[in-house]
Amino acid sequence: MPYILSTSHIKLPHQVSQESAMDFAREMFGSSFKDIERLLRAFKNGQVDTRYFSNDLEWFKERHSFEEKNEIYIDQAVKYGCMAISGCLDHPDFLKKKMEPEEIDAFFYISSTGLSTPTIDARIMNVLAFNQHTKRIPIWGLGCAGGAAGLSRAYEYCKAFPKSKVVVLCVELCSLTFQKNDSSKSNLIGTSLFSDGVSCALVCGDDVDRKGVSKLAFSPNVVSTQSTLMPDSLDVMGWEVKNEGLHVIFSKDIPTIVKNWLKPNVEALLTANQISLEDIRQFIAHPGGKKVIKAYEEALGFDEKMTEISMNVLKEYGNMSSATILYVLERFMQKEAGAGDLGLAAALGPGFSSELLLLRWE
Repeated sequence: MPYILSTSHIKLPHQVSQESAMDFAREMFGSSFKDIERLLRAFKNGQVDTRYFSNDLEWFKERHSFEEKNEIYIDQAVKYGCMAISGCLDHPDFLKKKMEPEEIDAFFYISSTGLSTPTIDARIMNVLAFNQHTKRIPIWGLGCAGGAAGLSRAYEYCKAFPKSKVVVLCVELCSLTFQKNDSSKSNLIGTSLFSDGVSCALVCGDDVDRKGVSKLAFSPNVVSTQSTLMPDSLDVMGWEVKNEGLHVIFSKDIPTIVKNWLKPNVEALLTANQISLEDIRQFIAHPGGKKVIKAYEEALGFDEKMTEISMNVLKEYGNMSSATILYVLERFMQKEAGAGDLGLAAALGPGFSSELLLLRWE
């Protein structure tokens, strides 16, 4: 079974407390909402303490064109993407020795917060010393589900090519989609929750020598994956593309949808692999928000201990869209897991859709 050998993440340069973000939102939107103080409770109640951005808060008070923001996206995606890949290929907790970019056979690039052609993976390959024959697979538009989907597609690639080493890079600069003049509640709630994040994972096929490169006693193998699309749910989550750029679509019904829809999907994956929910020991959940995490617990019958790592990542970083689940996975890989422990990785995104991975530590 293909396995996850290493993961890494980047802390963007500007740390912002939730109190500062709330003051910013009050200044930006106070004149647009008569009940602004009531709405600002979302900042206090969302379990987010700090977030990281690629620009400081003062930058967002000025008007910036879609063109300007996208140019910044390209520059920063390349800069921080290179850092995340380098960190993943030379992670002191996971690897016995540094792996070189030229050893990578395929490069999955995941993002939903900026546009580039040539894609960011091509630009990064002009900075880092990748092999010119490395396969490039850019994936755009999967939002919060993108990180889990990237791992799933890398698993499938490594099943087909078991000698392969594959990187999955997630770059989400959600702050660059902030709309200063958008007075919708979705924009306000998005301002309370989303942040910037960059993360990377290294996935290897069965024929890659694990003992020769891995420091871990047990690492997560990908056993099976499942992608699910909910019919007629296009308005639940996503972007509305306007002249000013990307405007967030974020339904208040998401936690309710999770409660009612997630468990049957999870059970379908587990049943196909002759496993029950009671067998799951590690839950690598994308923390879409406090209410989403609570919906996970209610839907799957998990206690707070199972979602503790996801909640801690949410508190420290906010929701970084596709990149977030790799921040969570890195922490699971850094803690001790038992031989044969089963894990479930889950993320939800536009479509409305879910991406699930069944993992076993071996």
